[in-house]
Amino acid sequence: MNYTVIPRSVVALAVISVACTPAETPAPSVETGPDPVQEVMTAADQQALTPEQVLADLKAGNERFLAGKLTPRDYTAQARATTAGQYPKAAVLSCLDSRVPPELIFDQGIGDIFVGRVAGNFEDIGMLGSFEFATKVAGSKLIVILGHTSCGALKGAADDVELGNLTATLENFEKALQQAREATDGADDASNSELINLAVELNVRQTMQDMVDHSTVIAEMIDQGDLAIAGGVYDLATGRVNWLD
Repeated sequence: MNYTVIPRSVVALAVISVACTPAETPAPSVETGPDPVQEVMTAADQQALTPEQVLADLKAGNERFLAGKLTPRDYTAQARATTAGQYPKAAVLSCLDSRVPPELIFDQGIGDIFVGRVAGNFEDIGMLGSFEFATKVAGSKLIVILGHTSCGALKGAADDVELGNLTATLENFEKALQQAREATDGADDASNSELINLAVELNVRQTMQDMVDHSTVIAEMIDQGDLAIAGGVYDLATGRVNWLD
C-alpha cells in the first residue's frame, strides 16, 4: 500500500483555515422606517382642530426639521388625494426668500398649509383677500406671519434701494426701520445686523396688527375664537423658528 506524506506546513494551514472560517449566521435584519404618509387633511380633520393645536403642530414640525427627522411622505399619493378638495390647517405669510420654505421648515405635506409669499412678508389688499379666503372660506385655523433673519427686503429699505416697482415695495418697511433705529446703536443701514434683525421682528409684529386692523373678516374670526394669528422669525443659520410672544 502506498502512502502520501503531507507536509506538516500544509496540515497546519488547513487547520488554521478551518478554525478561521466564520460559522454560518443568519442574515442581519434590516430595519425599515415608517411607510411614507399618503393621507391628507380632510374636512373632519380640519374641523376638529383648534388654533392652539395647529400652532403646536407647526412647532413640533420645526423641531423635526431641526433634528433631521422629516416625515416621509408619498407626495404623488397626496397630490392625487387632494384633487377633489383642500382643507389646510394654517395659512403662512412668508418672505419670498428661497432659503425659507414653509412646508419644509414646518414639516408639512401637500394640502396641509396655505402659503402666501412676498418680499418682506407684509400684507396688502391682495394678501388680505387671500388670507380671508384661506380662513373664512377654506377653514384654516391659524395665520402665521413668518419673517427671517438678515432679510434682504429690510436691508434694501435700510439702504434706500430704488429699482422699478421694488422701490414701492420697500416703502412698507419704513415704520419698522424707524422704530429699530430708535432702539439700537450703530449704523442705520444694512451693515448693522442688530438693526436689521430687530426691524425684521418689528415688521412681523406690524404685519400681524395690520392683518387684524385691515380685515374685519379676520378680526371677527379671532374674536370668536375660530382663528388665531402668530408671528415667528426663522433663523437662517440654525433653521429654528423663534416664536414671538
